[in-house]
Amino acid sequence: MNIITMIGYLAAFGTTVSFLPQAIKTIRTKDTAGISLSMYALFTAGTLLWFTYGLMIGSLPVAVANAITFIFASIILLYKVRYK
Repeated sequence: MNIITMIGYLAAFGTTVSFLPQAIKTIRTKDTAGISLSMYALFTAGTLLWFTYGLMIGSLPVAVANAITFIFASIILLYKVRYK
């Protein structure tokens, strides 16, 4: 694995894992008062587009990171809509 790919995986890991605390807190407390619905809707759509882009260009770090982030963001977004 070359250094560029390694940096891509490290960046993907860091940004993806950063959503885990918010997702866990939201699931546990169901408190979404401090979360912007429009921001999370746009962010979730953006991660889906980044995932698609990663697949289209054959970049596994981009695709995997955004697939996982899309799942976390979708969970938070669903809780935001369900527990207003």
